[in-house]
Amino acid sequence: MDITTLTGLLREAEEHHGAYEATAPKHHWSDWYAAYIVAREGGRNPYEAACDAALHMEAVLR
Repeated sequence: MDITTLTGLLREAEEHHGAYEATAPKHHWSDWYAAYIVAREGGRNPYEAACDAALHMEAVLR
């Protein structure tokens, strides 16, 4: 992955993280961002990636 692609994915993750963060328990943003970016790199669309990241956070926060 190049810097331009990563920058775009980080900005996209930032936009989608806001909706999750508004109702989520205390967490570190990097866990959610990492799961989101991995999902996007795996071919998931932004909505699917956000859902995947939220599921990942459920497991992390247990």
